[in-house]
Amino acid sequence: VQLQASGGGLVQAGGSLRLSCAASGRHFSDYSMGWFRQAPGKEREFVAGISWNGGNTRYADSVKGRFTISRDNAKNTVHLQMNRLKPEDTALYYCAAESNPLKIEFPPYWGQGTQVTVSS
Repeated sequence: VQLQASGGGLVQAGGSLRLSCAASGRHFSDYSMGWFRQAPGKEREFVAGISWNGGNTRYADSVKGRFTISRDNAKNTVHLQMNRLKPEDTALYYCAAESNPLKIEFPPYWGQGTQVTVSS
């Protein structure tokens, strides 16, 4: 599966952004999907994950209540709605896929990343 992320940008603290990830290839619904991020000088970290049918989602503690992950299997897309953004959310955001339909843990498939910058 190939992944293409988009939707990043510059936003003021308290604002919102919606990231999108388009997947190509067959059997998109066989994959769990997720978003990860990497800030300068830091390791890549998990942000949010969603199971094959959207029935299970999970979030990093730092984004719970502010970010929402969703997917549309008919359109082979996954989204990350980010609200009440904080400067510490600034990072390069990656979408990822794993052929475990229930949970994303060690995804082998990665998109190219989209930059999110939150100004204070």
